[in-house]
Amino acid sequence: MFNSLSEKLEGALKNIKGQGRITELNIANTVKEIRRALVDADVNYKIAKEFTDTIKEKALGEKVLTAVSPGQLMVKIVQDQLTELMGGNEAEFNISGNPTIILIAGLQGSGKTTFSGKLANYLKTKKGKSPLLVAADIYRPAAIDQLEILGGQIGVDVYSERENKDAVSIVQNAIKEARAKNKNVIIVDTAGRLAVDEIMMNEVANIKAAIKPQEILFVVDSMTGQDAVNTAAAFNERLDFTGVVLTKLDGDTRGGAALSIKYTVNKPIKFASSGEKMDTLDVFYPDRMAQRILGMGDIVSLVEKAQEQFDAVEAAKLEKKIRKNQFDFEDFKSQLAQIKKMGNLKDLMGMIPGVGKQIKDVDINDDAFKGIEAMINSMTIEERRNPDVINPNRKLRIAKGSGKDIAELNQFLKQFEQMKGMMKMMNKMPMGGKMPGMGKR
Repeated sequence: MFNSLSEKLEGALKNIKGQGRITELNIANTVKEIRRALVDADVNYKIAKEFTDTIKEKALGEKVLTAVSPGQLMVKIVQDQLTELMGGNEAEFNISGNPTIILIAGLQGSGKTTFSGKLANYLKTKKGKSPLLVAADIYRPAAIDQLEILGGQIGVDVYSERENKDAVSIVQNAIKEARAKNKNVIIVDTAGRLAVDEIMMNEVANIKAAIKPQEILFVVDSMTGQDAVNTAAAFNERLDFTGVVLTKLDGDTRGGAALSIKYTVNKPIKFASSGEKMDTLDVFYPDRMAQRILGMGDIVSLVEKAQEQFDAVEAAKLEKKIRKNQFDFEDFKSQLAQIKKMGNLKDLMGMIPGVGKQIKDVDINDDAFKGIEAMINSMTIEERRNPDVINPNRKLRIAKGSGKDIAELNQFLKQFEQMKGMMKMMNKMPMGGKMPGMGKR
């Protein structure tokens, strides 16, 4: 995510980190490089210039001139300005209606239909809502098919009228259906086009007028950069949407859309989406995104993802087993399953400060745990619960059953014993040496 921009901003800030104090000369050089990095990321030049002018003005303030650590202060100034540029604070998402009506708009290929499914899943699993997805694309049968497939995956009903070519009446009928079935959120997936055109604008504007949605979300493909921002401005003139959704953030995006769109249309970014899985949708936090862009990681989001999978009862049982040095392969497999539920492994590691830059060129496959799971699954229940019984004959059977050789199995068994040793040492630490997330919350 924003790898190129992160690298260039780090390069721009690198020189000043070694300076004894901030001066007009080293500030001018740094600001010039920051502006170049932003323009390369497809940020509009006017926005980039205003952004860097503000940084220069703040950096040359009297208090900053006497700073002991100019580099750290400069990073803080850039971080604050990035946060402000992307909206400052988390934007409120209005789901107070009964039913709440959410209209989804955007160009074809921006990820509207996938986002609609993700949003329904988010509202169902994290907000306790009962959503209804509405297929209001009357031009593309594949869009209806896709929405029905996604609805099936997440257990959410989909309303469609394949023979009806009046999008407004479809949506009005869907609202009646939602009320009859006690659905409290209606998500309307509208038709997209390859470019902005009058027919499309009229149709989506007519839908808005007919249903008066609480939220109108404009979906932006992050990889299209400044073009996406220009399209958003055109849509906003007609729809006056309430917020923006950034999709495909896992692609090789330059960051221009994320950095420019709030400034251009003065509407907040409400969600960020990456990947095709239905649980890869995040509320957009400008401060956390600024930290990630500057290579600082995002520990808060990482902890939140861990807490979502955290089971207090299971954690208490696990802590007892660790204290008694009884941690076994069944426990280990259970912990792997929780980690996998947290999301894409590379994204998770990128949230750890300093790690994102180190792994940017490393291909981390989400199936990285499959080999380990295969070895554990090839063990008997007795072997999982009591690893000490695994002798050479058992090793041969486990290796053969998992498709691994003896060397790989031996390495895994050795690493497992080392991990158990570390856990044993932690139990001897002051204050009980609790593992993160264990004990009272």
